[in-house]
Amino acid sequence: MIAAIERLTGLEWKGQGTVFLVASGHGGTHWIAATFYLLLPFITRDLGLSYAEAGMLVAVFHLSAFAANFASGLVVDVTGKRVVYQVASLAVGAAALLGCGGAQSLLWLFPMVVLIGATNNLWHPPAISFLSEHFPRQRGYALSIHALGASVGDALAPLAAGALLVWLSWRGTASVNALPVFALAAWIAFALTPRDRQGQRRGAAGSGLGEYWQDVKGLVGDRLILHLSLLAGFRTMAQMGLLVFLPLYLADVAGMGPFMMGVTVMALQVGGIVASPIAGAWSDRAGRRPVVLAGLSASTVLIVVLTVIHNDILFIAGVSVLGFVMYAARPVIHSWMMDLAPAKVAASATSVMFGVQAMFVAIIVTVGGAAADRWGLGVVFYLLAASMLIANVLVYLMPHHEPGQGAAE
Repeated sequence: MIAAIERLTGLEWKGQGTVFLVASGHGGTHWIAATFYLLLPFITRDLGLSYAEAGMLVAVFHLSAFAANFASGLVVDVTGKRVVYQVASLAVGAAALLGCGGAQSLLWLFPMVVLIGATNNLWHPPAISFLSEHFPRQRGYALSIHALGASVGDALAPLAAGALLVWLSWRGTASVNALPVFALAAWIAFALTPRDRQGQRRGAAGSGLGEYWQDVKGLVGDRLILHLSLLAGFRTMAQMGLLVFLPLYLADVAGMGPFMMGVTVMALQVGGIVASPIAGAWSDRAGRRPVVLAGLSASTVLIVVLTVIHNDILFIAGVSVLGFVMYAARPVIHSWMMDLAPAKVAASATSVMFGVQAMFVAIIVTVGGAAADRWGLGVVFYLLAASMLIANVLVYLMPHHEPGQGAAE
């Protein structure tokens, strides 16, 4: 069995352990964010917020992610301390979610949301560049497992939070759900810190800050990297819009209870859990472009179809299929970026991509919240489908790129 996995993935068993541990950390950051998203309807009711105000709260999350994103790439590339910043992302994010449990007003909640957003995006530059550096020939597979961890976190957190809400308030649920992430941060610190030191020794003769800025200038002037970042922004706009507005739709339009809401949101992630490793391994062989195009095209159609399904079972099934095709594209886009970016500024390239994504998500949650207040939550789904359609067009305009081609040093 082990030999078969190594043969199919091209990665030895010890390397698999490293990849899955980093993926677990990624799952921890998404566990925190997914808990916040599921609690949002209950926060909205308890604090008497409108849909627009709820959207603004999520916009604060993503704007803080946007603000923290670019500095994190610089710090990671210059210091080489990829594991340290992964651990910091988990520990501070968990502390902020724990702090949400004591929130009695927006005044207290806002700084906690800012910290959750900032640390959520702090994770990606060190983690993605760490995996890309250590597993260059299995980049698509390694980053697909990294994305798999996110899907597991996104799937389990709503289910756990939904179950806890049966007995606890949203404040108590936030506090309890923060605890496993602290343990995960300690595990990664213990297991991967030696790999961090190895990375620092390899990079000891690297470029100075002046040369680094020259590399970054080349990065932001690269049309392919900016095009891919824009594509990723529109795709993530639809994905994160669903994570924000789907629980609101289920609670306020479909009338689902907390547990069934958790099951439905989990169904979205289960599809991603299945799809991510398949898509990543496939893209290592077939190329990034066809895999991304297939996932985005199917996602566009399914988002629209969900608006006309009124049977709960069919709706949950449709959400699961949507998760399969939508999340399949995510790790492949990340791998595509690492193929294009020079290794010396890999973390900064990740920052550019996730910075664009955070900015786009801040726009959709603000506009979507206002649209929901005026025309109803159903209209938001058409906005999300439109953003996915634009991402499809951008994929068509990207040139073909062979897997493993990489960027020149």
